[in-house]
Parts: sequence; structure tokens; C-alpha cells
Amino acid sequence: MSQFDPFADFRMDGQVAIITGGAQNIGEAIAKTFAGAGAKVMIADLQGDKAEATAKALSEATGRDVRGIGCDVTNEADIQRCVAETVKAFGGVSTLVNNVGWGRAYADPLDIDPQEMLKSYELNTISGMRMTAACRPHLLAAKNPSITNSGSMVGVLPAFDFLPYSAAKAAMNHMMLGLAHYFAKKVRINTILIGTVLTPGYADAGLDAATQERLANPNNLTGRAGSPQDVANAFLWLASNAGSWVSGQTLQVAGGGTRVRLIPD
Repeated sequence: MSQFDPFADFRMDGQVAIITGGAQNIGEAIAKTFAGAGAKVMIADLQGDKAEATAKALSEATGRDVRGIGCDVTNEADIQRCVAETVKAFGGVSTLVNNVGWGRAYADPLDIDPQEMLKSYELNTISGMRMTAACRPHLLAAKNPSITNSGSMVGVLPAFDFLPYSAAKAAMNHMMLGLAHYFAKKVRINTILIGTVLTPGYADAGLDAATQERLANPNNLTGRAGSPQDVANAFLWLASNAGSWVSGQTLQVAGGGTRVRLIPD
């Protein structure tokens, strides 16, 4: 009699994943975790050289086939080339992770150029729809196909200092919920609302050292900021067979929310 393996459903053998923005930080952790679980992975990143270098390192670390490709997810030709190269290399696509996203801080939200708002929607919202459309025929032909998106807690909480980014992420939440209903019984779609995960991107977004220090010690239920691996573990659950009964959900992976109380303890 074979011994029961409680982790078998978390395996991703036979799965083919595209991970946008996968060359570093959270995307890299997702790619490493998926490959370690048995998936074949294509890292799609604006920085093509870095995507290829990360893929090479993850292949060596996991013993799995991980590849990298330069891809601007706001460019339709790049998206089509990414999907075509993935299908050519691996025979299909069963798992799409819309991880790419970026935003910066603004002192006064009413001084924001409307073009900045539109650019943010193009990167943080519309790119997910375009990637989904390009992958659709391959997802529909796959076993346990899924789309999992990197959302943000600022997409559900007020964040006037990150207005373009937070508004675009809020739109993505609603858009992907609509697509989950459209793909019902065919493709599972979920979004992870990510809390504070300190990466070099925070400095790039314009947050000063004092703000980063406050974010590193949040007043949440776990008492700490998150790590890329904390987030990657949630992606593994939702993309693998372990999450096969989960769709149309926004899952908070954010340290348990705030401990701030209006009434003193």
C-alpha cells in the first residue's frame, strides 16, 4: 500500500506557467516555487537579460526547465511573442501569473497628470486582460488551468499617495472577478491582495527611508512585514490542484491586517 502524501496536490508536474515581472522580488519567488513544485516556467520581464539570468539560476537551483524572455506587457507584439515562445518551448500554457505592476508615490494626488493615470491602468490593469486573451486558447486546452494575479492591499484601502497605482489595482480586482465569472467551469481566476513586502522597489517608488522603516515594522496581527516567499506560497496553493475548488476570490496575504483600535485595550 502506498503511503498517503498530503502534499501531492501542491505538486505542479505537467504544468506550464508564464510569470510576468518574474525576474526579481515576488515574481522571482513565485517562479522558483512553481519550478520547485515541478512546473515548467517562462519568466517574462521587461528586463530580458535579467529574465534569462534569473531563469538560468532557477533552473540550476530546482533542476527544472525555467526560461526567460524580454516582454513589455503593454506591447501587444511582445505579449504574442511571449506566449508563442512558451508554447513552442513547453507545448502549451496552463498557468498564467499576472504579477507585473508598478507605481510611485505622489505628494498631492490632484497634481497628477491624467496621462500618468492612463499609463498606470495600461500597466497594472489592461496588461492582465491582454495576457489573458493571448493565453486563452492554451488555457482552455489545459488541465486545471488557472490565472492568479498580484493585487495589492492599496487596491481595497484608501491610498491617496499612490492614487494611479491603487486605482488601477482596484480596477484589476473587479476586472478579474468579471473574467472569473466569464470563464466559469473552464479557467479558475483569483487575485492575491499583497501587503507590505519590502523590496528594492519601495525606494524606486519614491518612499523615503523613514517611511520604509515604518513599513518594515507594521502594526499588523503578525507583527512583521512579508517576504516574497510568503506571497509565493499563496500563489502555489491557488495555482496547483490544492486550490482547484477556489475561483473568483481575492485573498489577502498581508500579515493579518491592522491591530489599530479606536477603543483602548
